[in-house]
Amino acid sequence: MKYCFGIDIGGTTVKIGLFSASSEMLARWEIPTRKDSSPDGLLRDVKTALEGCLTERGISRTDVLGVGITAPGPVTEDGILHGTVNIGWGDVALGKEAEKILQLGTVRIGNDARVAALGEYAYGAGKGSKSMLMITLGTGVGGGVIQDGHILTGFHGVAGEIGHMTVDPYETLPCSCGKKGCLEQYASATGMVRVAKKFLADRAGETLLQQCEITAKTLWDCAKAGDCAANEITDFVCHRLGIALANAAYLVDTELFVIGGGVSAAGDFLLKKIERVYRANVFPHSRDKKFTLAKLGNDAGIQGAAALLLKP
Repeated sequence: MKYCFGIDIGGTTVKIGLFSASSEMLARWEIPTRKDSSPDGLLRDVKTALEGCLTERGISRTDVLGVGITAPGPVTEDGILHGTVNIGWGDVALGKEAEKILQLGTVRIGNDARVAALGEYAYGAGKGSKSMLMITLGTGVGGGVIQDGHILTGFHGVAGEIGHMTVDPYETLPCSCGKKGCLEQYASATGMVRVAKKFLADRAGETLLQQCEITAKTLWDCAKAGDCAANEITDFVCHRLGIALANAAYLVDTELFVIGGGVSAAGDFLLKKIERVYRANVFPHSRDKKFTLAKLGNDAGIQGAAALLLKP
């Protein structure tokens, strides 16, 4: 029997999955993310974790096909990672470093959001489709485009980075990337809180939002409960999202859109708000595009990392 590992490097933890060659996840665990100026220490932590798993299960190193790895930054097709905001690495040949340190067969590297999209395409919400665009609404806004089973990477590794599409050229506050007016400034969980607080500071009248700590979850809960202010705020946020997806449709006319990340817990209520704006701002023959929620949750990254090796 052959195996592979899927590794999802996050700012707090590194998620690890052991998979069979038939894509079955056999084990899943996490280790802390070591934050050094280079990835060597973290990769050695991963090596220790993988070797411990192999020993515990009596698996020979020769039966491991390889390791798929996601990283939170732009990754080119030759495995070069161009910096990470939340870990502190600069440009690094992560693929070559991982192969040298792990010594477990083939190593394939991808951006975390793009690889999570591949996971959803192969095993989750996009299974059976030919192409999809996934957008993740969490602490930031990530994205990934999958066409015929392949990640659209781009020359510099930033294809699919929809969170940094400019949706308001008149914004005065900077995004974490240094630009102004990025979708992430409005549609991420943190962005939604910023928008809500600004909205409430400029608005009179009672709202359920005055009775709770404002988070992305409480904002959407209040909107679902029929609160007028919360619905105005979420309508504003979804207008930004719908416009961004309509613009994306002209560049990558995928079969469906998949919405993931923590904010996607708002479910169909969220989807319908985005769909209304999208359908009002796109060519008529593109209005019937399917919208759906992601299915794999926090495992999308490790499953996508495994798919880098297991899917043709």
